[in-house]
Amino acid sequence: LCFRSVNNFLMTGPKAYLTYSSSVAAGAHSGMEECKFQFGWERWNCPESALQLSTHNRLRSATRETSFVHAISSAGVMYTLTRNCSLGDFESCGCDDSRNGRVGGRGWVWGGCSDNVEFGERISKLFVDALETGHDTRALINLHNNEVGRLAVKATMNRACKCHGVSGSCSIQTCWLQLAEFREIGNYLKIKYDQAHKLEMDKRRMRAGNSADSRGATAETFHHVHPTELVFLEDSPDYCTRNASLGHHGTEGRECLQTGKNLSQWEKRSCRRLCTECGLRVEERRTEVVASCNCKFHWCCTVRCEQCQQLVAKYFCARRD
Repeated sequence: LCFRSVNNFLMTGPKAYLTYSSSVAAGAHSGMEECKFQFGWERWNCPESALQLSTHNRLRSATRETSFVHAISSAGVMYTLTRNCSLGDFESCGCDDSRNGRVGGRGWVWGGCSDNVEFGERISKLFVDALETGHDTRALINLHNNEVGRLAVKATMNRACKCHGVSGSCSIQTCWLQLAEFREIGNYLKIKYDQAHKLEMDKRRMRAGNSADSRGATAETFHHVHPTELVFLEDSPDYCTRNASLGHHGTEGRECLQTGKNLSQWEKRSCRRLCTECGLRVEERRTEVVASCNCKFHWCCTVRCEQCQQLVAKYFCARRD
């Protein structure tokens, strides 16, 4: 199970926090679903094993991809806890009204019901960071990337406002902060993934094990890392070929895109990226699908459609032989 490591903690964590466990699990799940969306047409497509492998002691890797997994799952947990708090699902928290009444800017004051991200951040740290039990460089990298995810939730928040004044003149506005759509956080972290920074560790000092010299080398490296920057330690494999022990499925059998409306350049190149450049050929398969057709507008105000069967061409990566 992808979230086995999360669930293990939920069963053994502080009893006072068990009330949040379903939100934590739902948040981790939404983070991984967003990961699948963001990497849908890439060689590494966020397989089910991604979160499990990134926290499993013997198979811990610190690639660019695992940096994204840590950030997006951490963001998902914080986001869900914050949203559930605002919906009144927890007795222990509510809106963040700490700034209400203060002048926020020209023509507006803080008010209303801001999403309580401080609560979401605090509880998500207790759950997500507790999964990292090691004290090595990989553990520090994972904790750093967890924090990048939480900062992304804060960085993408939107200001919403309500007008006040005589006859709707909007002479003064009351404003509050609300969470962005989670897709916006996914897009934000995908850019951070593309710009991720590889840590160059001093191998000679690192070989000193747990000595002060080793800790000094690690601290020195992190001193130059920006809090919002994803970091990784190891180069990624090409992900073309299957590696069961590392949870890589390879690209054989994967669908790719060649034709379709409104495809981005990245999507249009997916067959080349997933198939051709991985030594595979593109295989066309005709698939029968049921879709709405012959839609007519009826006054007033409905649209009625027929259900038609259509043959649709789909493309997959297949072996050359």
